[in-house]
Amino acid sequence: MVAEIFRESESVMQFKKGFEEASKFIPNGNLFINLESKGMFLQDLKEDVNDVLAMAGVKRENYNYEDGLRGKKNPYPEESTLEGSRSNKQSAVYSGSTASPEDFDRVLLNCGKDVSALQAPAHIGESKSVQKNGQAKGSNGGKARGKRQGGKKNVVDLRTLLTLCAQAVAADDRRSANDLLKQIRQNSPPTGDAMQRLANIFADGLEARLAGSGTQIYKALISKPTSAADVLKAYHMFLAACPFRKLSNFFSNKTIMNIAENATKVHIVDFGILYGFQWPCLIQRLSSRPGGPPHLRITGIDLPNPGFRPAERVEETGRRLANYANTFKVPFEFKAIAQKWDTIKIEDLKIDRNEVLVVNSLYRLRNLLDETVVVESPRNIVLNLIRNMNPDVFIQGVVNGAYNAPFFITRFREALFHFSTLFDVLEANVSREVPERMLIEREIFGWEAMNVIACEGAERIERPETYKQWQMRILRAGFRQLPLNQEIYTTAKEKVEARYHKDFVIDEDSHWLLQGWKGRIVYALSSWKPDC
Repeated sequence: MVAEIFRESESVMQFKKGFEEASKFIPNGNLFINLESKGMFLQDLKEDVNDVLAMAGVKRENYNYEDGLRGKKNPYPEESTLEGSRSNKQSAVYSGSTASPEDFDRVLLNCGKDVSALQAPAHIGESKSVQKNGQAKGSNGGKARGKRQGGKKNVVDLRTLLTLCAQAVAADDRRSANDLLKQIRQNSPPTGDAMQRLANIFADGLEARLAGSGTQIYKALISKPTSAADVLKAYHMFLAACPFRKLSNFFSNKTIMNIAENATKVHIVDFGILYGFQWPCLIQRLSSRPGGPPHLRITGIDLPNPGFRPAERVEETGRRLANYANTFKVPFEFKAIAQKWDTIKIEDLKIDRNEVLVVNSLYRLRNLLDETVVVESPRNIVLNLIRNMNPDVFIQGVVNGAYNAPFFITRFREALFHFSTLFDVLEANVSREVPERMLIEREIFGWEAMNVIACEGAERIERPETYKQWQMRILRAGFRQLPLNQEIYTTAKEKVEARYHKDFVIDEDSHWLLQGWKGRIVYALSSWKPDC
């Protein structure tokens, strides 16, 4: 199934059959996820798989990643499968019956009290595919072996070819661009090493931009159905190989627990709640708080669904969280808001000054337009709204990227650096033969890269800034940064060093908790308070 999906994607990207190929991506089955438009679903594919399984009513059966995770014991020994049939008008992840008590027990068993709670105690060691110089085996530093000539193989520098092709596309030099694309494709099989896979995907984006139809192709791609079972297996693989999302949830939940230690009422406003997979562990921890749990209120905010029920997904998230809270006897309220974030008014949030107020947004503010597109940018409007709410803490996670430049060549080079890091993470930790790795590469990172390369204006919604740029933006919006909690930092660093590949980076800078790979910072987390 996964191979068929990728073959369809390639046929679209190569434009061999025209743009009518996009119709192949319309969901037509009843066991598929209809991925959200504008790419907003992409980040949450990295959520904790065990919460996904429990909240989706999915039973787990034997599935072994021991052969796929290089040099690691299997921390997730079970496979995720779907149970029962579902309407093809709903996402397979969030449709279906309410999670059973057994499903909640499964979440409880996996939601421990530290960063390694959702991971089995098996030690994750160094990848066998990493050479002594620290470079992933087969990655060749951006070079690939070409065809054999005279008994020798030519070495092709894919980074240089991609950059030259981007320059030709920017200059609308179609002949040169097509010649370079041909060379790139000849030397970048989709099942090759990290650089070859990345070059294959970036070539798709360049070809779409050259054809002037990047937006249409991007929308077709994110509408393409993906088997829910395949997605859940990809959750397993990514979380076993990479600590980024797990540490993000740990940072946020621990910060909330600290600030609400003695609170009787807690209100969390979550910008970008999606399926709410972060919150079951927090509810479980609150239930065991000395003195009893507080009254918990969550306002879940996300973009509206297309169609006649725009708030359906967020409301379904609220029902699941309410059932979870009922299981652990935590007093609970939920309010769903599904609209453009810059249109939300403070009155919509029903702020109660007797509550501890928390604003949470992990990696989603990057999808808001900035002032290079709109003078009154949604990015600043939302920050001003948060400041006027006067929360006790504002928790933010950012993608540390510099590929938001208005100039295409600059943006392309920065995107090449950023996504090379992500592909190298998978190259060093996951075998090339694992199909879930290709799903992540093509249908998460690949779609984001397509949006960065092929889309412009308001259609380009992948607009990250570096954590230092975000720091200046948030300071200008009237916030002061809170010191990084050293207990959180120390715990995160110890767990990553003990359980993950040695090249993962956990560091701190200017009160930010930094996460990265081989010295390159990929994600950053911090906490703030209005400077009133």
